[in-house]
Amino acid sequence: MKSFRKELWFETTKRRQLINITPDVEDCLEKSGIQEGFALVNAMHISASVFINDDESGLHHDFEVWLEKLAPEKPYSQYKHNGFEDNADAHLKRTIMGREVVVAITDGKLDFGPWEQIFYGEFDGKRKKRVLVKMIGE
Repeated sequence: MKSFRKELWFETTKRRQLINITPDVEDCLEKSGIQEGFALVNAMHISASVFINDDESGLHHDFEVWLEKLAPEKPYSQYKHNGFEDNADAHLKRTIMGREVVVAITDGKLDFGPWEQIFYGEFDGKRKKRVLVKMIGE
């Protein structure tokens, strides 16, 4: 059994941003040499997310609008968490979008369904944050 671990680092230019990290995870898979197994990809910060969906700009816009309706950034005073920080909405958005994904590895490839891609969702950006990629298999 092989094991591979790598941290991917991101620093977004906006407070909220979606980044397709599929190529980064595929690069990790290639470096791991694993042919059959599983890949775990998770956000290591409580105001960011990793999820699987379609890489389509209209859908990304819809996520932004939908999440903002569910957990609006402002007014900051609406959240008890906000005081020193102003990111309560980011914590809620992360909970909705999820912490991690697990993808099967088959024949040395990520075993996706049609259109599936892995995304890093940043909800309180403009600072360095990391994503853990952990792969196990043979």
